[in-house]
Amino acid sequence: MTAPRKPRTLRLSRRGFMTASAMAAATAALTGTGTGRAAAATYNGTTYTVPGEWVPHAGCLMAFPWDADDNWGDKLPAVQNEVAEVARAIAQFEPVTMVANPGMAATVRQKVGPTVTVIEYPINDCWPRDNGPIFGVDPGGRKLLGLDFQFNGWGNKFPFDKDDNLPTGVCDYLKVPRLPVGMVFEGGALLQDGQGTIIGTEECLLNPNRNPNMTKAQIEAALLDAYQATKMIWLPYGMYGDTVTNGHVDLVAAYAGPARLLINLPSDTGNPNYPRLSENKRVLQASTDARGRSFQLTEMNQLPTFTVGTDEVITFSYTNYYPTATGVVVPTANVPASDTAALAVIQSLFPGKRIVGVPATTLAWGGGGVHCITQQIPKTG
Repeated sequence: MTAPRKPRTLRLSRRGFMTASAMAAATAALTGTGTGRAAAATYNGTTYTVPGEWVPHAGCLMAFPWDADDNWGDKLPAVQNEVAEVARAIAQFEPVTMVANPGMAATVRQKVGPTVTVIEYPINDCWPRDNGPIFGVDPGGRKLLGLDFQFNGWGNKFPFDKDDNLPTGVCDYLKVPRLPVGMVFEGGALLQDGQGTIIGTEECLLNPNRNPNMTKAQIEAALLDAYQATKMIWLPYGMYGDTVTNGHVDLVAAYAGPARLLINLPSDTGNPNYPRLSENKRVLQASTDARGRSFQLTEMNQLPTFTVGTDEVITFSYTNYYPTATGVVVPTANVPASDTAALAVIQSLFPGKRIVGVPATTLAWGGGGVHCITQQIPKTG
């Protein structure tokens, strides 16, 4: 395992960075380093494809939050409890590997319990969907490849010196080859079906705080190469108020199977998300996937808001779920009517699976949910 890189960012919390009025200008000045097309996901002559999340998993990768100064402040115990509960919920369905910062394995094991495997590697925070390796599978379904994109703390907003190296430690632990990809990217910024289609938002992927030297066409080509996909669908918008990820697609939509999507669309036409997510729906209705199939769209009308401490949280999303072979782990908002209705919608999409709701209000305060703190490891063999 390699030593972490020297920190290159200010030590700002995910929630607190937007309080400075000059941060927008500062973020624009602190940009990514991607300059062109990424190499295709080919390793030793074999091409690897990132599969849909519904394929069988060998397990789930997670990371445990530990540094109150980095992000969470007095909310650290609450988010640790939520991460631990998500891990235990997923472990009912598949193995979970939790990364702990060095020296913390014993403490983390006490919190997550005996059903979760704990390993140590330097980390900043708990978001391996965005900074962990993204796994491709070879055509025979026998071998994995870890794609290692550059990670810059969601546009140089937060510390990332350790998290940018997480793919190295994970691939070494799993004994999986690792392929660096020459662009800044977070896994939560794309949905994929493993059958040729990828979906992302213009709001996030074209933000100049990621890859300012790449055009839209170059970004699309690089992602198609890396995922081994043939068609990219660009949605205009992420969630209203998503100042953390600048519009990750997993807060507004999720695959439920081939050509089947759950999309957020509030029932209240006065909700600031309504015009934005209506436009996303219009784009999807007018699109077909890489195999020419029209999308079957299911609307999630529940977009609850709530407070954590004195802060209002407006970016909670039920689409930020984690599917397994026999169950789906879904974030809940502690808003009973909304939670009940949302879980029923997701149950209708996965009638043969057990739906498990897990509290995720503190995670939502931090900018994410269940999907954001997990990364599936596809099954091979």
